[in-house]
Amino acid sequence: MFWTPILIGLVVLYFILTRLFIIVEMREEVIQERLGKFKKNLKPGFHFLVPFVDRPAYRREMREQVLDVPSQTCITKDNIEVAVDGLVYIKVMDAYKASYGISNYQAAAINLAQTTMRSEVGKITLDDTFSEREKMNENIVREIDKAADPWGIKVLRYEIKNIRPSNEIVDTMEKQMEAEREKRAEITHSEGFRQARINESEGEQRSQVLLSEGARQKRINEAVGKAKEIELIATATANGINRIAEAMKKPGGELAVKTKLVEQYINQFGQILKQSNISVLPTETANLKTFFEGVGKVSDHTKSNESKEGK
Repeated sequence: MFWTPILIGLVVLYFILTRLFIIVEMREEVIQERLGKFKKNLKPGFHFLVPFVDRPAYRREMREQVLDVPSQTCITKDNIEVAVDGLVYIKVMDAYKASYGISNYQAAAINLAQTTMRSEVGKITLDDTFSEREKMNENIVREIDKAADPWGIKVLRYEIKNIRPSNEIVDTMEKQMEAEREKRAEITHSEGFRQARINESEGEQRSQVLLSEGARQKRINEAVGKAKEIELIATATANGINRIAEAMKKPGGELAVKTKLVEQYINQFGQILKQSNISVLPTETANLKTFFEGVGKVSDHTKSNESKEGK
């Protein structure tokens, strides 16, 4: 019986002390109400309260908060179901609005992120959902932040964690990717074959051009050589004729030239007779041959008569 009043006194004292003052931590703000009405925002530190008159109505976390957005089924623009989840990062900017503007700002932010995400996924196709994540995140942040301004919270960013199509769609995508890889391989192979044929034809063409250039240069060189040869022969012949003309002007020069021409004529004529089985003689030579044949016949006839008379 003695300890009962003491215990009751301690409980009352503790109750009064807890209602008399409050300690606000650095990471939060406390909404103070007096007789059920908003009094003020209590900043971090030690604050006194009037017992049974003042009370800490709400404690608001002022640090950045990460809220998990549960997975939900969304329909893409090409009517394919995908399961999408994400993370939304928010921060309380005004503890008063976060307390009196909405009952539960965290649940509101999550639900708003889900509805906005469904809307954004419905605007694009399945293929774009994997390549347009950054754009989707920006659009979701902009829409949520616009709606959350009266709640006193700021949406900092949104991140899509996973986009999971159904198993049938995954199998179809894998087959599509396999077919795409095979097509690219075939295209690469055909491009390589075509390039090889082009290289071969260009090489052959270049080879033919080089051969024709070589043949043309050879003919030019031969023509230049022949022209040079003809020029040298003509020059030598002209020089020889000039010298002969000069020699003929000297005493006895004309006779020497004629003698030389007769000598060359006889030599050439002898060469022709050696190489031919048919005798081809000039008219004068043929007459001489006939003369000598006639003289031979007369001589043979005279000798035969003399032999008869002796007998």
